[in-house]
Amino acid sequence: MTDAIKIDVWSDIACPWCYIGKRNLENGLAATAADDDAPVVEIEYHSFELSPDTPEDFDGGEVDYLSQHKGISPESAREMLDRVTGVAADAGLTYRFDLLKHTNTVKAHELLHFAKENGRQLELAEILMSAYFLEGRHVGRDDDLVQLAVEAGLDEDAAREALASQRYRAAVRADQAQAQQFGITGVPFFVIDGKYGVSGAQPVEAFTQIARQVWGERREASVPADA
Repeated sequence: MTDAIKIDVWSDIACPWCYIGKRNLENGLAATAADDDAPVVEIEYHSFELSPDTPEDFDGGEVDYLSQHKGISPESAREMLDRVTGVAADAGLTYRFDLLKHTNTVKAHELLHFAKENGRQLELAEILMSAYFLEGRHVGRDDDLVQLAVEAGLDEDAAREALASQRYRAAVRADQAQAQQFGITGVPFFVIDGKYGVSGAQPVEAFTQIARQVWGERREASVPADA
């Protein structure tokens, strides 16, 4: 039996293109499910902070943040948000920048490492991004994050202890160091089977194609030379 294709994804909870890329990846893989020999895929998320200097509670909306921290005019910021909202809608996501609560994401990344250790990382990644971009919920404070962890099927007390102890902070920093070694400067970034790098929120078809390509390479490599 051919081993699963490993897809490592560097992303940030507060990155609008990361959620779009996540959904396109999922839909791209779903398109291969009916193949006679459908690819088997394992996905792992890795930490990347786009704005590590963001406070836990930012006073203002997304336009304010882009204007104050990124030097973008309010008009340009609104245009950017309108564009990404349209792309998100094409991916089936209804972004609500009017509700969004901008915050620091390092604790969310710590919680994702805790979730990975407990077999619920994929569930939590979806819940965190949905909470942030679709529901206007806070993803930077301990109490809010613990509630989201429970929704992902994680133990409440264990999640709270994981955040309070900061024992997964080193894992977050290790992910970031690895991204730097790979030369990753923006997210989402997908490393497929440890050898192919895919940058940005690629269309659904691109993920379908590369999954089939890599699975085909795996299948050919597993055939004995004298077969």
